Amino acid sequence: MGKSVSKVREAKLELYRKQGKIHARAVAGRFNTLRWEIVWLTQIVFYGGGWLTWESNGALRQAVLFDIVHEKLYLFGLVLWPQDALLLALALILAATALFLVTALAGRLFCGFACPQTVYTTIFAWVEAKVEGDHLERLKLDQSPMSARKLTLKGVKHGLWLLIAAWTAITFVGYFTPIRELLPALAVGGTGPWESFWLIFYGLFAYVQAGFAREAVCQHMCPYSRFQGVMFDRNTATVSYDLRRGEPRQARGQAGRSGGDCIDCGICVEVCPTGVDIREGLQLGCINCGLCIDACDTVMTRVGTPTGLIRFASERELAAQVPPAPAGRPRLAVYGGLLLAVVALGVWSLGHRALLQVDVLRDRGALLRETPAGRIENAYTLKLKNLDDAPREFIVEASGVPGIEVVGERVFAVAAGSVRPVSLTLSAPGDTALSGVRPITFRIAATHDATRKVLEPSRFILP
Repeated sequence: MGKSVSKVREAKLELYRKQGKIHARAVAGRFNTLRWEIVWLTQIVFYGGGWLTWESNGALRQAVLFDIVHEKLYLFGLVLWPQDALLLALALILAATALFLVTALAGRLFCGFACPQTVYTTIFAWVEAKVEGDHLERLKLDQSPMSARKLTLKGVKHGLWLLIAAWTAITFVGYFTPIRELLPALAVGGTGPWESFWLIFYGLFAYVQAGFAREAVCQHMCPYSRFQGVMFDRNTATVSYDLRRGEPRQARGQAGRSGGDCIDCGICVEVCPTGVDIREGLQLGCINCGLCIDACDTVMTRVGTPTGLIRFASERELAAQVPPAPAGRPRLAVYGGLLLAVVALGVWSLGHRALLQVDVLRDRGALLRETPAGRIENAYTLKLKNLDDAPREFIVEASGVPGIEVVGERVFAVAAGSVRPVSLTLSAPGDTALSGVRPITFRIAATHDATRKVLEPSRFILP
């Protein structure tokens, strides 16, 4: 009888896995609650971030905006330019290093809780469940012939999916074109070609990926699942089945039962969004979402057996039944050290980023000229780049040759976020003892803040 029950269970799970589209069973528990908390958090940030405003120079602007046309990135009070590309590179390195560190500690937590594919699949699956019913009702509906009821339910579901995908696309594009300008333009069909392209592309992308591809992305498309293993060691905690405690599996109520704690109910497989049977060990499709833990704990509580048959555990813990060693994990030290180094470098770079940049070009048309007063003049072109988000005035001085001075105007106004070419003449006494090419230094400083200055070397030619 035991073998017969086991075969029935295996046949049921095999049938469940071969249905093509996975209809995961709903489950309640601490990990499911945590997943939904992260869904809410990420979507409040994503959908709400584009509507935040920031006051700058007496005017309101979008707080977070990638202004590609004007080559600016607004992050609240911070304005970044193409010259600040190092900060973007450091942000990407920081994100990658943090991902590696978390993976070494507890496996694919990002995949199971915060990955956009997981988040939007969770949202779309929730809509599907609300419209079509639980997992068995959805499976039955998919296998049934086309009817008015099926057509209506499918139409409502896909209509809601398209609405979510469309609003997601609008929000995404709203970070590049101010969303308060984008919506009125959409209403009258006045979006530009690039805006229209990305609205359509991103909307269809979200619709297809979260509505149709779903677990196929984790199983076949995502490269992260292919190389995550190189970040694991024997102390990495992942969602694991306690083989020593659970085997041999025997169905509950079986006569003469003397096996492990696993009653072979198969619910851990039915709740998995990627169709993985965690009892077969760590697999490519497992995203560490913990839903099988919630399901198994519920069953263990119901049958009066201690929870934790499926839990976050390391290979060492499962093999020796002792907590993992807290020390002796060099990869954690490497990832942690790199993370701190990148953070420190990013903070230093942000604190020392120059809001004033200057290029000095010497006039090649004439080496020098002598005035009727006997002074020697050299001509230059200065390109003053004001990277501040406000107009500024800058004063230009020169040193390196006795008596050298700026001829004419030496204070120049530069608009916010712009480059102003300035023609400048330097004059030095002709009776100086110096001769030939002499090194000089331009000093350009902001009139509102003397500490904001640039020293730029150049040359002054004397007879």
